[in-house]
Amino acid sequence: MNNATDIATDLHLPSLPEVTLRALEACHAGENYRAISQIVATDTALITRLLALSNSALYRSSPPIRSTEQALMRLGTRRFQTLLLTSALRQLLFELDSDEWQQLRDFWRHSLITALTAKTLATLTRYPDPEEAFLLGMVHNIAELIAIKTPPGKRQEILNHQNDIAAELVTSWGLGAMAADAMRYQQAAPTQLRDAGHLVKLISLATRLALSDSAGIAAAGTIFGLQDDLTQEICSKINEEVASMAASFGLPLDTTYDNSAGSRQLRQSLIHQVMTSKSLELRTADAVNTNDLIASTAGSLTVLTGLPTLCFGPDDDELRLLSGTCINLPDLRLAPVSGGSVLTEAFYTGTPLHLSDRTPSVLDQQLLSILRTPSFLAMPIVVHGSPVAVFALGLYAEIVESTKTLTQLFAGQLALLIEDQWPDAADVDAQIVNDRLRRQVHEISNPLTIVKQYIFQLRSRLEDSDVQGDLDIIQEELDRAGYLLLQISNSDTPGPDTTATDLNAELESLVRILRDSLFSRPDRTLNVQLCTEQARVKGSLSAVRQIVINLIRNAVESLGHEQGDITLRTAAPVYQNQRNWIELQIADNGPGIPEAVRRNLFAPVASSKGQGHSGLGLSIVKQLIDDMEGIIACHTGQEGTSFRILLPAASQMKNDTD
Repeated sequence: MNNATDIATDLHLPSLPEVTLRALEACHAGENYRAISQIVATDTALITRLLALSNSALYRSSPPIRSTEQALMRLGTRRFQTLLLTSALRQLLFELDSDEWQQLRDFWRHSLITALTAKTLATLTRYPDPEEAFLLGMVHNIAELIAIKTPPGKRQEILNHQNDIAAELVTSWGLGAMAADAMRYQQAAPTQLRDAGHLVKLISLATRLALSDSAGIAAAGTIFGLQDDLTQEICSKINEEVASMAASFGLPLDTTYDNSAGSRQLRQSLIHQVMTSKSLELRTADAVNTNDLIASTAGSLTVLTGLPTLCFGPDDDELRLLSGTCINLPDLRLAPVSGGSVLTEAFYTGTPLHLSDRTPSVLDQQLLSILRTPSFLAMPIVVHGSPVAVFALGLYAEIVESTKTLTQLFAGQLALLIEDQWPDAADVDAQIVNDRLRRQVHEISNPLTIVKQYIFQLRSRLEDSDVQGDLDIIQEELDRAGYLLLQISNSDTPGPDTTATDLNAELESLVRILRDSLFSRPDRTLNVQLCTEQARVKGSLSAVRQIVINLIRNAVESLGHEQGDITLRTAAPVYQNQRNWIELQIADNGPGIPEAVRRNLFAPVASSKGQGHSGLGLSIVKQLIDDMEGIIACHTGQEGTSFRILLPAASQMKNDTD
């Protein structure tokens, strides 16, 4: 059996051609790190090669990489494109039969579902690095991918050691003992994981939920105390997301998979890539500025496409005809504004445009006269988000898709060439700056994690209750700091779910269930007082359901064996802090929350309910409410406990001064 070192140096594992093709297209289109990493992150083979290189001896002095975005930042776009091209070329060499291609498609779906589930659970339970959970979810079953390309007689031996292979691989990347344990113990029984490390629990539960069976739903309750309906909602949403991704790649999930079309398109893309690269090698080597370089490539584009070409570039305040492959070129200088021409519009918008059925402007007619063709394609060259040139490519008939593809590849590679020759520090992409900030935030969170681990060890060694209380406060503040760092690092991700949920309707549905279960005893009463006004809140139904069930269950458990009343009340609209809210109040007449629990009310710490409880209930409630931009407050004393929650009204637009 190959060990991790062998795997790390022989990472030529098969990928679905549709995914590799999409990644190549994103690179050729000049998309940013975020867009490219989102594609790469869906494929285990690409992730493995990327992580192996970025965590190799070339970068050993740097902290280990735990996400595709970090890896792309470390390697840079050009080096990654080389890695992607070699992966694509090797992809064409894989000789898999139809059953093996089918296995590869099923492997892709299972790995992606596991990774997205792990990331969602990590966010919900406040694990400090959801991207690490996603990464481990993608590679947890890498042995199955290795087995697909292994001769049949040796496959079972690899599958028998799949947990150890994954553990050794992440260890070789320097991801640490916790990541290795998450791989090694991913198949442990849920009852054995209650007090295991957070990351171990995340990966184990994610692998179970990816199977979409009742055992996985039950495990979510055992490991993290999640309600069945919330877990089912999470699984349903992730399955929908994976199906959407597959559709965007042109991958069928419910029918037999046929790789022939994807492989044919990938082969064609690679041929175009080589043709484009070779054509640009014809450029003039002694160009002294951007315009010289651009002017020298007009002939290259004609060689590539077989079509006449004109090249325009900025000169002072004008757009000037720099070169072309047509005879008797005029000294043509254009105004610095778009005047309705296809050429100037393409330049100033940075978007390729085809004359097609548009009525030609005067400039368009001049260009057609020079090109001696009935139509033309205007292709801008964009560097750092700004156009630096535009080509007019003469067309003798309607544009052929392969011609447009070759021209776009040419434009993308020329832009990269210009960046290499004359980089401009003033034009650095803001996305790169944001990614570096995210990476620094991630590194800051590492010492916080170490401090929290030492606090946990000190708590078990100290018996002084006062000191224990102080440690609890420190633990709570560290958790809060870690969560704030996570929010900063994810500041450019989509905002909270804006789905509208009818709070009163959902409560009416839940009350029937709760009365049959938690309030079956005659000495316990659930009083429901719902407002008559509309109570639609911004947030998903599953989140609202999890909040209510957790708080009512806590209220019932606080009563112990005594009789008691619990009141569920809504009010709408409530105006506070210049916003409209929907109020939800859950109150009981129990003994109140103990002081030890009050100190860490919303922190994910040890539960006071005894063995078998995760202590994450109120932490999850707080997380869900925060994600909905809501507010929660608690009032407790000898006469009982009341939680008051304000959720944004569905019709409420957040005030800029809020």
